[in-house]
Amino acid sequence: MSTHTAKIGILTVSDRASRGEYEDRGGPAIREYLNEVLSSEFEPVARVVPDDVEVVAAAIRELCDDAGCCLVITTGGTGPAVRDVTPEATEQVCDKMMPGFGELMRKVSLEKVPTAILSRQTAGIRGSALIVNLPGQPKAIGECLDAVFPAIPYCVDLIEGPFLTTNEARLVAFRPKKK
Repeated sequence: MSTHTAKIGILTVSDRASRGEYEDRGGPAIREYLNEVLSSEFEPVARVVPDDVEVVAAAIRELCDDAGCCLVITTGGTGPAVRDVTPEATEQVCDKMMPGFGELMRKVSLEKVPTAILSRQTAGIRGSALIVNLPGQPKAIGECLDAVFPAIPYCVDLIEGPFLTTNEARLVAFRPKKK
């Protein structure tokens, strides 16, 4: 277990935002969430890329392998539209898939909106990095992260990443009690 400053990738997947035609609201929402929830030091590493499976996969590989991120959180590209390819890119680069993340995010989202069933969020492991796909709407980003973030620090522990701590007044990370 490492205690260095964690690098966390924030990857916005959007044709329009990548061309500067649309303000990226998803990436800043993730960063704001992390600032609120994490008590350990972290360095955000942000990228904005178009909806293209090879470009998204390359960005995830770069954030994990070259930038050294222990966690990569993506926003956008998880719907059923033709250009929505974030889950395919994630699956392409992961060593292990973590389907429970997507299942829980959809469950929580379905309590708010019936179209959440159309979302294809997923998560997976690449080396010592956890990749989590989120929807593109800032409100949904917070709802989904609230659901799965309690498990993220322990998952990062298990893949030998840095020790992440949370602001327990806001969100308590779950770690099994040591025997």
